[in-house]
Amino acid sequence: MSINIPEPIKVWSQFGHPILMWSLFGLTIYALYLGLQWRRIRFADKDIKKELVKKDFRNRHYQIGSVVLSLMVLGNIGGMAVTYINNGKLFVGPHLLIGLAMTGLIAVSASLSPLMQKGNELARYTHITLNIAIVGLFGWQAISGMEIVQKILERMS
Repeated sequence: MSINIPEPIKVWSQFGHPILMWSLFGLTIYALYLGLQWRRIRFADKDIKKELVKKDFRNRHYQIGSVVLSLMVLGNIGGMAVTYINNGKLFVGPHLLIGLAMTGLIAVSASLSPLMQKGNELARYTHITLNIAIVGLFGWQAISGMEIVQKILERMS
């Protein structure tokens, strides 16, 4: 069974993934900021700690992290789907493979939350390390993704 998608929708759908991912990259940086602020609370003196706790960094980090996790998974699936719809195949290369690796890393990172809530320091440091790696890979993905967008635009003209 094949689905007949109108050509303009097929063509313009190719830009949904990059727009989502650039937005998600910004949201990921924000989640990192919130996590660092929450971590600061753990080592702050009593007066500073009292002020920082009021800003609810912990819950905001957790909520934004949940959004990042879900949008990254859906965005990666969507990007692969749109590529397949428009080309009849996936292009197995660094952009796809790094995107899949990031999806796995963020799933593992999120799965450490219950252990961190119980005070497991190894889980905490692993979570931090994985998320810093994700931010670094995300930066590379942003650059390589724009190269792909440029090729799409060249094909359109």
